[in-house]
Amino acid sequence: MAREKAIEVTVNGITHRKTVSVRTSLADFLRDHLYLTGTHIGCEHGVCGACTVSVNGKAVRSCLMLAVQADAKQITTIEGLRDENGEWNEMQKAFFENFALQCGYCTPGFLTSAIELLRENPDPSEAEIREYLSGNICRCSGYQAIIDAVQAAAAATRAQRQA
Repeated sequence: MAREKAIEVTVNGITHRKTVSVRTSLADFLRDHLYLTGTHIGCEHGVCGACTVSVNGKAVRSCLMLAVQADAKQITTIEGLRDENGEWNEMQKAFFENFALQCGYCTPGFLTSAIELLRENPDPSEAEIREYLSGNICRCSGYQAIIDAVQAAAAATRAQRQA
């Protein structure tokens, strides 16, 4: 059985061709092979959400996905959230403005998950936000600020669409 496999992934708009061990997690691949250390590894069991990245537009726990499963896929990490001019997106701005950043360990996972939430539901209630983000853990207990930030980003995004 092959122990290594060649893969091709597009991460943050850049295509990478690498040979990886078939047992390498996507989180380890991003951190150790592409040096994208914004993807944090917390529990390594898919419970905390710190490693969440976007794979083909869906939030995925990168500690549970193998790098070989990401072959031919589009991945966005925390490093790829800024626009082509280097500007923060509305969610990043809202996290900053609403003090939803404490130690920052959970931030990449919360941002990725919250962006997916607003893509699916542009006007979520507080209860819907809490439910959607319930799979992400903030060890600083900054949950209310995170909820406030998601609500602010939703409002800003709606205002942009109406303008």
